[in-house]
Amino acid sequence: MKIDAHTQICAVLGKPVRHSLSPTIHNAALQSKGLNMVYVAFEVDDIAQAVSGMRGLGIRGFSITIPHKVAAMALADEIDPVAASIGSINTLVNTDGVLRGYNTDGYGALRAIESAGIKLSGSEVTILGSGGSARAIACTLAAKTDIAKLTLLGVVEDELKALTRHVAQISSAHVEGHMINDQTIKDALQHSNLLVNCTPIGMHPKVDETLVPAQFLGEPMVVFDIVYNPMETRLLREARQAKCRVISGVEMFIHQAVAQFELFTGQNAPDNVMRKVVLESLKS
Repeated sequence: MKIDAHTQICAVLGKPVRHSLSPTIHNAALQSKGLNMVYVAFEVDDIAQAVSGMRGLGIRGFSITIPHKVAAMALADEIDPVAASIGSINTLVNTDGVLRGYNTDGYGALRAIESAGIKLSGSEVTILGSGGSARAIACTLAAKTDIAKLTLLGVVEDELKALTRHVAQISSAHVEGHMINDQTIKDALQHSNLLVNCTPIGMHPKVDETLVPAQFLGEPMVVFDIVYNPMETRLLREARQAKCRVISGVEMFIHQAVAQFELFTGQNAPDNVMRKVVLESLKS
């Protein structure tokens, strides 16, 4: 990769961030497109100082991860309407000194669903969780699709109620929120076309756990688990055994990175290159 006085810089900001696959993915994509850009990782405590540095140094783009997604939003000059609805950003783009904030998490999930050939119009969707990822996906579905019903199942009551109220205000769909238990899961899944797990259940150290009893799963339901490591969670494994169509969290991870790449560069992302890098990294 050529680095000279014209090289533009992008970076992922977070803490911890040393485990991030983003530099590997983005640098492979930048190199494949022949762009004079480089992508690095910065472990950041003070997000305000980092964003000030972005302005001062002319850094092109930031991918923003835990714990800075909410705080970074207040530092942007302009916010994408969907990101404003979500209440957090994971992408910051510097265009001639104007910092624009976006959230590609929900978009990545929507792209993963649509790329799998799933038709969302008029469908009923159940989301497990009410945290940041659930909020991003729920708000994106509300803003970008015409689903008929959205059921939110969470474990943090105040957070769940707030998210349910918010999504109901911005969506034409019927929106319900309930605390997670076997009965509410069973009731929600009786008519759901799509189940989305936005909880950490299924990832390390809870790789052998699932919130959904296997007997509640069956075709023609689609099951989407946003956990991407491991690539096949227990929920996806049991959903596949129950003849459900499944979508791995790897797809959301790739598509949100693709969206970030396109925001940073203004060019179509090399999806195949990025997918190959992700799959090789997760298998190693």
